[in-house]
Amino acid sequence: MKILHLNSYKDNGGAGKAASRINLALQNQGIDSELWVNFSPHNSKVKTFSSGIINHGFTAAAIVLERIISKLNLKPLKTPFSFSLFGKDISAHPSVIQADILHLHWINHAFMRPADLAKLGKLGKPIVWTFHDSNAFTGGCHVRYSCDHFKRECGNCPLLKSPYPNDWSHRIWKRKAKAYSDMKFHVIAPSKWMADSVKQSKLLSNRNIHVIHNTLNTEVFKPLSKQESKKQIHINNKTFVMLSGFMPSRNDRHKGTSYLIKALEIIIKEIAAEQIELLVFGNRNQKNLPDFPVKVTFLGKIESEEELAKCYSAADVFLAPSLEDNLPYTVMESLACGTPVVAFKTGGIPDMVKHKENGYLADYKSFEDLARGIKWVFDHPERQYLNDQARQTVENLFSPAVIASRHIELYKSLIFKDVSA
Repeated sequence: MKILHLNSYKDNGGAGKAASRINLALQNQGIDSELWVNFSPHNSKVKTFSSGIINHGFTAAAIVLERIISKLNLKPLKTPFSFSLFGKDISAHPSVIQADILHLHWINHAFMRPADLAKLGKLGKPIVWTFHDSNAFTGGCHVRYSCDHFKRECGNCPLLKSPYPNDWSHRIWKRKAKAYSDMKFHVIAPSKWMADSVKQSKLLSNRNIHVIHNTLNTEVFKPLSKQESKKQIHINNKTFVMLSGFMPSRNDRHKGTSYLIKALEIIIKEIAAEQIELLVFGNRNQKNLPDFPVKVTFLGKIESEEELAKCYSAADVFLAPSLEDNLPYTVMESLACGTPVVAFKTGGIPDMVKHKENGYLADYKSFEDLARGIKWVFDHPERQYLNDQARQTVENLFSPAVIASRHIELYKSLIFKDVSA
């Protein structure tokens, strides 16, 4: 059984990490599994469909051109949207031909257009597709918020500068509908929330949908001594450390930065300022950082997973104020390191965070309840119990062996079905 995973990039973003991690998990179970990507700017060892100077250059140019087209046509709302105007036909590539199962992941940024997907469908191979965001069943957006146009045929898109019934979103939706009509594929939803979303979509409501979570390396993301971890990043052991991920600006919508700031404004009235500190990793633009009402240390982008695990272990709580997320890796990584999570009850987060067992699920968009969650962890009489519950959740539900076995079961069912047919 030969599995071919297809993703736009390697280890870039949640989808890149997910594709790499399940590929490795399958290999560790003795499965012949490979990951091929569309573009790899820095690592020559990565298997890519854009090898060679000319091919590499064309792909890079297409990615940049798509971004320019997006900027010209989208309102400045910081909500990701793909026009899928550029791509490549990989249906005749040897790695594709040799595979028994094609496993799609995130395929935007000039990788595969709907027409390119249809060509894969004509090969007659079993195809599974993990939805790391909503793009596959919308007219272009990756994050929907409260928009329900995907339940129809899109059009009048609130993200476009010129929305109307037959706008870009409707035309993209129609291209996807045409491509999907020629394809038989199974959907993997990493969260129950994503599965429910797909079922509500007009594009894919009648497809076979399987809820299989993402995984991670539990040998890297594991509990380390909090005292030693705090010492190594120069934090007083008695300080209550809050950790959070990428915070681009106060006005950012997707990551919910403004709600976290308001929650912390409440917290400083209840906890002495010298007792608490916020760490933020992943912030790239040092010129556009939000102003937090507590002591904050910006760690920048952390390249090493081992170093990231140390940061999770140093924290007493991880804060995830995201307003919409499929199955955010930051939450899973924190739990794996034995650090409880306080987050909004949204997306796939409830698949991981069990309210008042390994963290706190705050009412959606309630910064007051987010503050209550932080205070609940701060006041908890048995924090070690919370830490242990966090780790146990990952071992039971998201470990590489558990998730790999779920994938293998699905793959075998598709191959057996195909052979018996």
